[in-house]
Amino acid sequence: MREVAEVVGHRGVAICANGALVYDLHTEQILESHLIQADVLVEVVDQLRANIPGLAFSVEYEGGFAHESDFRLGGLDRRSGRGSGVAPGILTSRPCAKLLALHPEMDPDGLHGAVHELVGHLVTATHSSRSALVEMSAHGITKATALAALARRHGIGPEDAVAFGDMPNDLPMLAWAGRSYAVANAHRDVLAVVGQTTEANDEDGVARVLEELYR
Repeated sequence: MREVAEVVGHRGVAICANGALVYDLHTEQILESHLIQADVLVEVVDQLRANIPGLAFSVEYEGGFAHESDFRLGGLDRRSGRGSGVAPGILTSRPCAKLLALHPEMDPDGLHGAVHELVGHLVTATHSSRSALVEMSAHGITKATALAALARRHGIGPEDAVAFGDMPNDLPMLAWAGRSYAVANAHRDVLAVVGQTTEANDEDGVARVLEELYR
């Protein structure tokens, strides 16, 4: 988040890891964390590995990123080059903010549906990639839960909130906010449920709406 902090002058609070972490951009400290506990992590990985052959796993901890040796690195996560390859038992040995499961061949939506059916009672599964990569947070944790709690502490209700999104992991947040926009190149599920759209990200869609709202 350091690049973001520099752009906004090291002010404000960021909701990260699909709502699992709340981060102070000024002090560079985690203010809140909602983690998947180690015993749940082990159970989820065991269930998925037993039922969906070919999966590889990685985790985002509060202070780092680690992956199995066969988890394909690269453009999936800009920080992945800093992550370390570890054995599966080490990967699940401590609580984490996010568990990621990658399949080399499956359809992204199909993989998400399978993961939700298998372990949706243990974690909240979503996805935000064009690859078959599913992201899992602690059960019940989403961008919306973190945003609603943060807004409530500042006396802000959903009717005063504006949200933008493009992928399924944004859907709870878009449903919570009083005014929501999907960018034109969003996932079909987002376009189907969000009433208002703006231009694509490469066409400054978010900036165009903000300029109109704050004119």
